Amino acid sequence: MVPRRLVRRLPVLVEFLHQEATAGLVLVAATVAALVWANSPAGDAYASFWHQELTIGHGSWAVTEDLQHWINDGLMAVFFFVVGLEIKRELVVGELTERRAAVLPVVAALGGVLLPALIYLVVAPSGPAGQGWGVPMATDIAFAVGILALFGARAGTGAKLLLLSIAIVDDIIAIVVIAAFYSGPVKWSWLGLAVLGLLVTAMMARLVSSPWAYVPLALVIWFAVLESGIHATIAGVALGLMTPAHPVRGRPVLEELEHLLHPVSAYVVIPLFALANAGIDLRGGVLGEAAGERLTWAVALGLIVGKTIGIGTAALGARRFGVGELPSGMPPAQVWPVAALGGIGFTVALFITDLAFTDPVLIIQAKVGIFAGSLAAAALGAALLFTVSRRQARVQ
Repeated sequence: MVPRRLVRRLPVLVEFLHQEATAGLVLVAATVAALVWANSPAGDAYASFWHQELTIGHGSWAVTEDLQHWINDGLMAVFFFVVGLEIKRELVVGELTERRAAVLPVVAALGGVLLPALIYLVVAPSGPAGQGWGVPMATDIAFAVGILALFGARAGTGAKLLLLSIAIVDDIIAIVVIAAFYSGPVKWSWLGLAVLGLLVTAMMARLVSSPWAYVPLALVIWFAVLESGIHATIAGVALGLMTPAHPVRGRPVLEELEHLLHPVSAYVVIPLFALANAGIDLRGGVLGEAAGERLTWAVALGLIVGKTIGIGTAALGARRFGVGELPSGMPPAQVWPVAALGGIGFTVALFITDLAFTDPVLIIQAKVGIFAGSLAAAALGAALLFTVSRRQARVQ
């Protein structure tokens, strides 16, 4: 029997999963376009275009960044705001509201974060390269759900729901890691202004239901977080988490915002991010050199081995010891395909790469590891899902 709370949120879930699946295709296209552009005769123009500087604002409130960092620091705040909305929805009305339903994806996500980080630290060389332990930790839900969507009914709602829940917990952990380990020295006066803005937002949330009323305040909070030294995208997460999950004056604010901004995030922000960050010049033996570096293998093995074994073992262990349960109707055998697909760590992995490294050589090695690891994880997950679904079909 399908849980009643799942029936209530099924339309939202179906719309979300459909958008993520189609967004995965757009993300692939943007990534391919970036790689083709960077390795074409116009490759020099790729780097020069994204490093053009743009100033927005006036006086002490002006911000000057190159186009790549306007996307990474600015537009990605929209992506993380949507992530915050998804987290809030799952915590209040979704799969993470009931203890037993929440424990399993939380335990699985922890396994899928700790083991990749450990593998990275064991394999990667010491020194500056060791700063990238956070790179293989996160799951790219658009790519992963896109692979599941290719299998249609063979990948049931339970598998998609488990993958979604694990990815959301992954995102929570990644946000904490970014804030704690990949931000600069904190300027407390600016952080205080950001906190004050969030407090005003919390008070307004009890009375004001129009999302547009919050836009000026959100821009001030974003700017204050940027100036504080904490990565600016954390402002988006904080605002998403503060959005009321229940109707305000009869208006479903969270659902409206997610319905409005999720397509923008999936079809505009993330493809632009891929276009600006995925283009690495692999000519002149760069690919061969990266393939021989320990950092590249640390990222790739973290994604393929760390995610698959970490998620799968932790999920089945939680089920075995009775501390958590799989989504209704999901066969335990589908845990391993889901775990493998959790190794598709693209968007947030690239994002953390840009924060972890300043050396272009290390950045290239990490990105090659991300591409190789994500492709291998996608192939492994698809193969496992195909095998499991064929066995289930024979049994039935």
